[in-house]
Amino acid sequence: MKTEKIKTILATDCGSTTTKAILIEYVENEFRLTFRGESPTTVEAPFEDVTKGVINAIVELEELSGKVILNDDKIISPSHRGKGVDIYISTSSAGGGLQLMVAGVVKNMTGESAERAALGAGAIVMDILASNDKRQYHEKVKRIRELRPDMLLLSGGVDGGTKSHVVEIAEIVQSANPKPRLGINYKLPIIFAGNKDARPAIKNRLSDISDLSIVDNIRPTLDDENLKPSRDKIHDLFMEHVMAQAPGYKKLMSWTHSPIMPTPRAVGEIIKKIASIEKISVIGVDIGGATTDVFSVFNKKFNRTVSANLGMSYSICNVLAETGVKNVLKWVPFEIESDELTNRIANKMIRPTTIPQSLDDLQIEQALAREALSLSFIQHKEFAVSLKGVQKNRTISDTFDQSISGETLVDMMKLNLIVGSGGVLSHAPKRIQAFRMLIDSFLPEGITEIAVDSIFMMPQLGVLSSIHPEAAVEVFNKDCLIRLGTCIAPVGNYVKDKEILKYKIKTNKKNLEGELHCGEIKLISLEEEECEIICHPSKNYDVGVGNGNSVTKIIRTGEVGIILDGRGRPVIFNDKEDIIKWSKLTGEFD
Repeated sequence: MKTEKIKTILATDCGSTTTKAILIEYVENEFRLTFRGESPTTVEAPFEDVTKGVINAIVELEELSGKVILNDDKIISPSHRGKGVDIYISTSSAGGGLQLMVAGVVKNMTGESAERAALGAGAIVMDILASNDKRQYHEKVKRIRELRPDMLLLSGGVDGGTKSHVVEIAEIVQSANPKPRLGINYKLPIIFAGNKDARPAIKNRLSDISDLSIVDNIRPTLDDENLKPSRDKIHDLFMEHVMAQAPGYKKLMSWTHSPIMPTPRAVGEIIKKIASIEKISVIGVDIGGATTDVFSVFNKKFNRTVSANLGMSYSICNVLAETGVKNVLKWVPFEIESDELTNRIANKMIRPTTIPQSLDDLQIEQALAREALSLSFIQHKEFAVSLKGVQKNRTISDTFDQSISGETLVDMMKLNLIVGSGGVLSHAPKRIQAFRMLIDSFLPEGITEIAVDSIFMMPQLGVLSSIHPEAAVEVFNKDCLIRLGTCIAPVGNYVKDKEILKYKIKTNKKNLEGELHCGEIKLISLEEEECEIICHPSKNYDVGVGNGNSVTKIIRTGEVGIILDGRGRPVIFNDKEDIIKWSKLTGEFD
């Protein structure tokens, strides 16, 4: 169907617990979200049919909108005389999402490139096997058998290079003879994306025990990374094999007008689309109960990471264990003993679906969220790097550097927008709380806009962007994204109470001016949606164009306003009173 004929769009996201449905309509010459419904996901017993949850969510849409979308539990499409919809699309993470195992020759070269391909396709990477990962042959065989992934991505070797190492990895997989997680009547899908000269040997070892697919090499040379063929094949096999095994998905696939997309991949698609259209650098984060996904686009390069053990309910004790009680306590704006804090967090893990019942509980949850987001972002920066193994000019200091890691692509001074999603951010009682959590976790530098996804609509808009980019971007900007405001954070040597910035804010009604000192945080709330700010950083301090250089910029003030952050990078705590003072200055819990 031509996009100009599309006026009514139905989109669903089948999550692990909840199925969300949204209705997007062309109203007054623009696409807008008009109604939203949800229902429990029904992929597991006793229903074992994902379409039942989809139907229930659509029925709620019908009740709210007064529109007729279904006829005998079938979606009416295309629309006719006010009934039905023009297209129906869906995403899914039900049944645990796409779980994939990666194998490569060198873990931090071809293995990492394969991991980037898998994560970009929306997968959870269960493990990375490599020739140099220090595990014995039998340990690798045992690991493959234990995990039972949905599919396996095998890479290794540049085109025309040595074949022996990647063939050795294939022999390990052959010995393991892995079985898929879902379904017993089909072979495990394996994708080979390595040295093209090794293809005959790979076919010889793996074609009988698996459903083998061969695509172009992920690393054809050390200087090049070619991820798209692998990502596309992962998605195709996910649809053909994994989704087809889940109860009701064949029926659901027959309803949709475009292939069902894994939820994380769909979120990545809308992040990429926004970065491309607005020509900006973007970081997106989705913090859930068990995992935290971080997405970024810098210099047109997209990366996604999954912190599978960092979440706000099922994984909340993992957050505490990884960061330590001391790091959580520093964000709690009241006195509490370590033992009591640990007990409260353990209670949340035991009853993961509960929500905070008191202000103290809320403050503890948001303190933990800061650490979960921060840890996830650290992992993301370590992964989102330039290619490893690339030949480049070396200095004398490089000669003594034993690290072979590439440089991170994440440049906070060049970051334009942070988008947060997930219950703890989207449903924070006050928008300033979400604003503060994102600033405290990601530590933006210079001038950065902050926003949240209002109702976790990004997955549906991501899959929509693949068939109707105009509608997806319009709804993203007008109904999905809540612009919280702008953070201005000068960067330089921290000297307590030192003046680091003079600023002037020009609005239609008034002008404001003042100074920012080290250790300070200021919130400036304005009625206007946009204003002009002039920043004069002190010598040796930078707001984006070099030390001491002034900046004049039009910025969005959003629902919260402008935060001037002089607390240092990382944030420097002089004593416990600091967090209490900062909370009062920004009105977080007033």
